[in-house]
Amino acid sequence: MLASRFIRGLTIDWQTIPAGSYLRGILPLTRLESLELTHDVTIFAGENGTGKSTLIEAIAVAAGFNREGGTLNFMHSSYDDVSELHEALTLVRGFSRPRWGQYLRAETLYNAATLVNTEYAGGYVSLPDLHAQSHGESFLSFLRYAPSHSLFILDEPEAALSPRRQLELSELIEKCVAEGSQFIVATHSPIVLGTAEAQILSFDGGYVHEVEWRETDAVRVMRDYLAERLG
Repeated sequence: MLASRFIRGLTIDWQTIPAGSYLRGILPLTRLESLELTHDVTIFAGENGTGKSTLIEAIAVAAGFNREGGTLNFMHSSYDDVSELHEALTLVRGFSRPRWGQYLRAETLYNAATLVNTEYAGGYVSLPDLHAQSHGESFLSFLRYAPSHSLFILDEPEAALSPRRQLELSELIEKCVAEGSQFIVATHSPIVLGTAEAQILSFDGGYVHEVEWRETDAVRVMRDYLAERLG
């Protein structure tokens, strides 16, 4: 459903980033001036420190999400550490707008769940009591109860999920996409990376480039580990 892509790409104006910014030390980002999102699911892969989460955060903030995660209505902030990248980033938007959206970060999910249960209870989307669920279950609830034509930006969702739940997440992503939603995800999980019809962008090797699932470092490391352990 290519027509459902609410974000079709981005450009970065590096002239607006201060010379002393730590962002200039993240090689894959400094080499990135534009990026096209060609699928309804785009997944960022790569080693720690290569800029995946930094770019995910910048996209989310530029799209109007709260920097700590949540829906477009969330204005909560416990600590302001957002990078300057979102100020240099311009989104290439599609013709339509999402009905609903979520930016979910594993480390701030508790805050998002609290706001859903209190300040934003009874809003456009009715969610169960997220604090009555496990961390992983509450994460999945945001997708289970989402309306069609939603925008999801997920930063390392596997942190809260067992391998079996990661499989469920991948299946939920595919279901939501079939209903017109779009996903932009950063992950280290070979299971999440295996989501059907995903565009996988690797941040390894010093630049952002498209790869196949089996070419990702996460898959190679897991394959070699299992081969050694299982004989």
